[in-house]
Amino acid sequence: MASLLDNAARPSAVILQLSVLLGVTFVLLKVLQVYWQRKKLIKALKAFPGPPKHWLHGHNHLIHPESILYDMVSWGEEYPYAFPRWFGPFLPSLVIHHPEYAKSILGRTDPKGSITYRLIVPWIGKGLLVLDGNKWFQHRKMLTPAFHYDVLKSYVTLMSDSVKVMLDKWDKKITERKSVELFQDVSLMTLDSIMKCAFSFDSNCQTQSDSHYYIKAVFDLSYLLSRRLQTLSFKDIFYDFTPSGRQYQEACKLAHTHTDQVIQERKRLLSDEKERDKIQKKRHLDFLDILLCSKDADGVGLSDEDLRAEVDTFMFEGHDTTASGISWLFYCMALHPEHQQRCREEIQGILGDRDSIEWEDLGKMTYTTMCIKESLRLFPPVPAVSRQLSKPITFSDGRSLPADIQVGVSIFAVHRNRDVWKDPEVYDPLRFSPENSAQRHSHAFLPFSAGSRNCIGQQFAMNEMKVALALTLLRFQLHPDPSRIPIMIPQIVLRSKNGIHLHLEKIL
Repeated sequence: MASLLDNAARPSAVILQLSVLLGVTFVLLKVLQVYWQRKKLIKALKAFPGPPKHWLHGHNHLIHPESILYDMVSWGEEYPYAFPRWFGPFLPSLVIHHPEYAKSILGRTDPKGSITYRLIVPWIGKGLLVLDGNKWFQHRKMLTPAFHYDVLKSYVTLMSDSVKVMLDKWDKKITERKSVELFQDVSLMTLDSIMKCAFSFDSNCQTQSDSHYYIKAVFDLSYLLSRRLQTLSFKDIFYDFTPSGRQYQEACKLAHTHTDQVIQERKRLLSDEKERDKIQKKRHLDFLDILLCSKDADGVGLSDEDLRAEVDTFMFEGHDTTASGISWLFYCMALHPEHQQRCREEIQGILGDRDSIEWEDLGKMTYTTMCIKESLRLFPPVPAVSRQLSKPITFSDGRSLPADIQVGVSIFAVHRNRDVWKDPEVYDPLRFSPENSAQRHSHAFLPFSAGSRNCIGQQFAMNEMKVALALTLLRFQLHPDPSRIPIMIPQIVLRSKNGIHLHLEKIL
């Protein structure tokens, strides 16, 4: 009997041993694969010296969110043109901080490579920001008419109306004799403005705490994304089960529901000949009108999914990035009263007795534009962009990289590169005088990126910055709050960890 039991047990024991052997073999093969992959990456980056890394943490242990921007600048001064930045043992990125290298990368059409872009996809979908290849080219071509100056011209009044609501709020706040935190108010203002330009929708989000659910969803999404990047909780499988993850998913659903409803309603109107004529005779066509009328070379329009992605992308990019640019611009004006006063005098000379901005006024704001550009140099709303190399590249100094390597362009570091900019920490608008601009490297100034994948909405953003600054300087003197100096943190856009606080003095 015992021998029978022994015989029966042997196959089970053999199967168990084989399973263990296969498991160990699989693990060993995986370890070897990872080992060779790491060796391959190290070899690929051998020509690019950089700061010493830890075998496990890479450079993560050397970097703090509050100092990372200046760390990139400091390392850039030590390691010319570019250096590796390791995110742990197996994920490196070559960080570029020189305009000549930036020109080589941004002149190509490689896909976006950063994990931050993937975090946005559940909200904005696969629109122009994250697309690549033929579909990106097709969408870019179809969207270009939406940013023609004839279209942008009609938006100036809408932007002005939104800015005036914000300034009226500040009128009431300054009676408390406290500094005003700008970023949240500016963000609501740019959201209000973009809703008018994208949907022809008056949201009242600046004045009503119980504003439309879509406004709340967009604001929640911006906040949650910022929090997520700050805490580095990237793993979707874990994040989705957290309270913040569930809130993010719910806000995405609400935002998509609204966008889908607006698209379907507008399509219904366009299918009716009388209603279509009314829309086409409107005082201005909004972003959605133009998208719905866009056709590719074969006469085919965007699908509902693509329409939603492009509208949500426009909402995201035209809201958060512009809010960042305007907030830091106000901070620069507060720190430099001599430039603030010169801008004010230029604007007063252009407008005379008027308190409204017209399209023709924007082109006359020469010194104001120089001040805006210098602010964008010191505080770029998007401090870095990244690419995943789709094919090998050889840089101007002969060093090369193979395909599949991630490359990041630190716009913040390029803008403070001492090989290009004299005294880069100094705020000097005259850097952007015509004669100085003509002598500078074509890729030394990259607030809207460059090349074929540059920001399609850069003129929209510049116009809104001019309108916001002009109307604000007509009403207020801006002064810094020395007790609350902003702490820059790079998230999807450049923010301040502790807000941007200024003292506002009413101009009588």
